[in-house]
Amino acid sequence: MSLNLPERRTNFVTLFDDTYNQPDCRAYYRMLRSLCYSNHAHAVPVFRRLLDDLCHKRGLRAPNVLDFASSYGIVSALVRHDVSAEAFLDRYEDPEFDNLTAEELIRRDAAWLADLPESYRGARFTGIDVAGNAVAYGHAIGLFDHAFDEDLEHAEPSKGLAETLSSIDLIIECGSVAHLMPAALERLLRATAGKRPWIVTSPVRGNERKAAFDLLRDHGLVVETLGRPFPHRRFDSLSEQARAIDIARAAGHDTSGFETTGHFYAQIYVARPPEDAAAVAG
Repeated sequence: MSLNLPERRTNFVTLFDDTYNQPDCRAYYRMLRSLCYSNHAHAVPVFRRLLDDLCHKRGLRAPNVLDFASSYGIVSALVRHDVSAEAFLDRYEDPEFDNLTAEELIRRDAAWLADLPESYRGARFTGIDVAGNAVAYGHAIGLFDHAFDEDLEHAEPSKGLAETLSSIDLIIECGSVAHLMPAALERLLRATAGKRPWIVTSPVRGNERKAAFDLLRDHGLVVETLGRPFPHRRFDSLSEQARAIDIARAAGHDTSGFETTGHFYAQIYVARPPEDAAAVAG
């Protein structure tokens, strides 16, 4: 992995905090759609293949999955249910949703999800995010069996979260600007050490952290790069594009044909114990 990853960097992805922690998901999902966000569309099929492989290798019938930096739960929804990313976001474009209260939307979403086929019947999904409203929404509509509003970057997990983490088989993280912040990752690795879960992430290129990769290896995990880079979302502005290109190049990425086309690009990495590691088509 020939990346020149600095220990620290400034955030270069525009943060849309005004949509990220509202009482319901409408504004957030409409923002994703407006920016042509597609990380989940590319990453989730790989997440599902890895979950299938994990279940096969370890004989799991009902795996426990942790959705890190989960927001309202779109990634868990796409892993857990038989629904496409496009159809999921299309749902929230319907003007019929404009005048619903958050409570009404919760009821509609819960009923809609309950009618969708489940891809991993019996699997249990846990959401964790610092955005309390978002993760609570995912729990209320049935995407998360457990939901935690906790900041592992700055605090140890609560007793309830620690107990839940002790049974986790797979950790997924899709496009988070944090790329599993090293302090949070260290706490996750300690809390899940008994199960040795696989960890699969799809960070924006240039936002990878050397400290995170080093931690994974220090805990005896093999880090693999899966597939080719893929579009994350379009840039919000020319200045955002310029920052992204500079940082991606500084990290050792060739941006020609990637970030130069007007989109952030992301890359999938998986970390697994050596006995589980093997090439997986991305």
